[in-house]
Amino acid sequence: MPHTDRRTKVAMLLKELAATFIQQEANANPLITVTNVNISPDLSQATIFFTTIPDGREGDALIFLKRNATNLRNYLKKKMRIKAIPHLEFMVDAGERHRQHMDELVHEIEEKKKE
Repeated sequence: MPHTDRRTKVAMLLKELAATFIQQEANANPLITVTNVNISPDLSQATIFFTTIPDGREGDALIFLKRNATNLRNYLKKKMRIKAIPHLEFMVDAGERHRQHMDELVHEIEEKKKE
């Protein structure tokens, strides 16, 4: 399936470029991390998933990302060799937050066992 390979490549490149753009343009507080990118089969839509450090600053990050979506698209136009840049949407990566929370719980349990 060549389409799937192309989608995967576009998603990986988009993730890398979005992370670079955010690193260059965003304030370090909160630190925004791009965790994943989902792209529609026709490459017209892309959802960029992110997390923040510290926790609880996702709202600030989302405001920044939405406000700078046009600048990010312009950056992608310069860096990507693709006919049309996908429409960008941003979502907090709840799955990554859940994984981090589970890691914290496991760590707490292990610490209590040592006591």
